[in-house]
Amino acid sequence: MKYYLYNPLANNGIKSHIPEGSQLIDASKTDYQEFFAGLKENDEVVLIGGDGTINFFINHIDPSALKNNVYLYGNGSGNDFLNDIGETPGKEILLNPYLTDLPTATVNGKKYKYINNMSFGIDGYCCEEADRIKAKKPKKKINYTAIAIKGLLYAFKPRHAWIEVDGEKYEFDNCWLAPAMNGRYCGGGMMLAPGQDRNSDLLTVIVYMSKSKLKSLMKFPLIFEGKHVELTDMVKVITGKKIHVRFSEPCAVQIDGETILNVSEYWAEK
Repeated sequence: MKYYLYNPLANNGIKSHIPEGSQLIDASKTDYQEFFAGLKENDEVVLIGGDGTINFFINHIDPSALKNNVYLYGNGSGNDFLNDIGETPGKEILLNPYLTDLPTATVNGKKYKYINNMSFGIDGYCCEEADRIKAKKPKKKINYTAIAIKGLLYAFKPRHAWIEVDGEKYEFDNCWLAPAMNGRYCGGGMMLAPGQDRNSDLLTVIVYMSKSKLKSLMKFPLIFEGKHVELTDMVKVITGKKIHVRFSEPCAVQIDGETILNVSEYWAEK
């Protein structure tokens, strides 16, 4: 049997994709632990959605204990995972090979697994603002670029950052962004860590820093092509297994697009 798990609030005509003889299940009413424990050996599961769907899945089951094939049918607003592995939405991609040795992020005393990125700074601010817009106007399409521009110009204040990677300590002024990347992409298409390989045992920290708001804004579009890493006066690239980032003032973080407010520091490990 093949089971399709979907979110009814994001069901963009997906029922037309379900093959005859399969079963469509409302994920919002499903206990993942109980559901997977009850599957037969040859049963298969398809998750319908994007990065947030994968994140919810890996934080509600133990991926290392999976005995069934699990696929992703890309149908979400954010598809950074698919971009990173060179795939596109609208077809079933086997997830199992990508669910081993996932990194973890610890935020406000709680540990999360993640598939793409754990981001701290203006990226978290963008997700926070997007959540506010969605709460007021659920059907409004979110323009993350416009939110980022507003943040760079006046709404987000860069922080002083203390960063430790595998025991090596760093300190940065006017830090706009300091994520721990497992994949190359974040924010729906920004190639924030062009050199990152999700199959390696390392994470990449990208520190984006500048005292000048205008310069930060002018250079920001380079992130979409991964060329910002050539700006050695503004960008520091650090790779490692154990990461600790602390900001001088709290702000929002995002983990695979899911927002957590009022965070002063995080730990990430792979």
